[in-house]
Amino acid sequence: MTQEAMVNAFVEGAVELDETTAGMIARRKRLLGPAYRLMYERPLHFVRGEGVWLFDPDGNAYLDAYNNVTSIGHCHPTVVEAIRDQVGRLATNTRYLHGAVLDYAERLLATMPDQIGHLMFTCTGSDANDLAVRIAQSYTGGKGIIVTETAYHGITQAVSEFSPSLGPNVDLGVHVRCVPAPDSYRSADVAGEFTAAVEAAIQDLKRHGIKPALFICDGIFASDGVFDAPAGVIRGAVEAIRAAGGVYIADEVQCGFGRTGEAMWGFQRHGVIPDIVTMGKPMGNGYPVAGVAARPEVLADFGRKARYFNTFGGNAVAVAAAAAVLDVIEDEGLLANATDVGAYLKDGYRQLATRYPVIGDVRGAGLFLGVEIVSDPVAKTPDAATATRIINGLRDEHVLISGCAKAANVLKIRPPLVFSRENAAQMLEKCARVLSRLA
Repeated sequence: MTQEAMVNAFVEGAVELDETTAGMIARRKRLLGPAYRLMYERPLHFVRGEGVWLFDPDGNAYLDAYNNVTSIGHCHPTVVEAIRDQVGRLATNTRYLHGAVLDYAERLLATMPDQIGHLMFTCTGSDANDLAVRIAQSYTGGKGIIVTETAYHGITQAVSEFSPSLGPNVDLGVHVRCVPAPDSYRSADVAGEFTAAVEAAIQDLKRHGIKPALFICDGIFASDGVFDAPAGVIRGAVEAIRAAGGVYIADEVQCGFGRTGEAMWGFQRHGVIPDIVTMGKPMGNGYPVAGVAARPEVLADFGRKARYFNTFGGNAVAVAAAAAVLDVIEDEGLLANATDVGAYLKDGYRQLATRYPVIGDVRGAGLFLGVEIVSDPVAKTPDAATATRIINGLRDEHVLISGCAKAANVLKIRPPLVFSRENAAQMLEKCARVLSRLA
C-alpha cells in the first residue's frame, strides 16, 4: 500500500456505514480478495465524472483535487471523441506500421531537450519504470539503484523493490539504497545535504561490490512529502551518479504533462537533462498509456541485445488518446492555468496557516501542493492523526485529497489542470471549515 493510501485507507469496523456501502464492501472483498484498499474512513461510490467533479449514485458532486490520472478533467470530450473515433477504425499494436504512433512520438519528444531522442511505449508507469531499469542496467553494466526513502515508482516485482512507500511488507532489494528527500522545511542546505546523501549511497553500494546503475526520482518528490524547492536541488545528485558510471532517470509519472505549471516536465525546473524519462498516469487522461523516453546512446545497447514488444503499449487507440491530451494542454493553455491557479491555491493555504498553526508548511509547484500538518510549529513535529482528520473532514465536505510523506502528515493536493480560481476558492473555504471544527 502506498504512503498516501496508508494515511486514509478504509479500516473495516472503524466507522458505521450505510447498508448499501457495507454491502458493496463485503461483495468487493469476496470477489476481489484481500489485497485491495479503499480510500477514506467512509469509502465513496462514484458513477460519473465531468471536469473537476465526481458524482455519486445520488447525484452528489465531489470536487476532485487529487486524481492525477484524469489531469485535464474527467471525461474530457476531446479525449473521449479521439478514443471513440480510433477504436471504431483500428486498434492494433506497434508491430505494424502506423503513422499516428510516429506523429505522436515526434510531437512528444519535441517537448523535451534535444538530447532525448527515442520514445518507447508501455501501458502503465510501473511498466515504464520496469523497462527503464532494464535499459539503465544494460547500458551501465551495474545493478545498484538509489531512491528517496519514501519513494513510489510502481508495483512490478523489480520496481516494488525500490518503492519503499509500499510499506514494510515489501522487501527492498539488496541492490537498493534509500536517501532522505530534500526537506526544505527542516534544512538550510537542502542541495548540499541531498548531494552528500547520494554520494554516500554510491560509496555504500561500491563497498558491497555493487556497481551503481541509476538514481531515480520525480521532480517534486511527490510521495516523500511534495518538496519543490530550491529549484536545481537534484543537480549535484545527478552529477554524482554519472561520475559513478550510472544514469539519472526522471520519473515523470506524477509530475509530468504540465502538472508543475511553468514547464511540461518536472525535471525542467531543476535545469538538468535526464538520461531516461518515464511517464504514465495523465498521459492518456484515463486511457492506459505510458512510455520511456531516452538518450539514443543509452538505449542503443539494450536495442542490440533485446527485442522489445508490448501487446497493448502504444496501440492505435492509446496513441489517439495521448495525442488528444497534448491537444488539450496546448489549446486550453493549461500550463499557464496550472501556474496561475496553483499560485492562488498556495497563497490561500499560506493565509490559512496564519490562522491555524497545525499548518506548518505550504509548498509545491503549479497544481501539485503539499501542506504539512504539525502538532508543534516550532519543533515542526509531524501530526499524522490531524492530517487524517483533515483528509476525511474534506471528504465529508465533498472535496477529495489524500496524504503522503514518511510520517503520513502531508496533505497531497493535485487538482486537474483545468481547476479554476473559483474551484480553488471553494476548496479553501471548505478546508477552513474543517480546520475551524478541529480547532
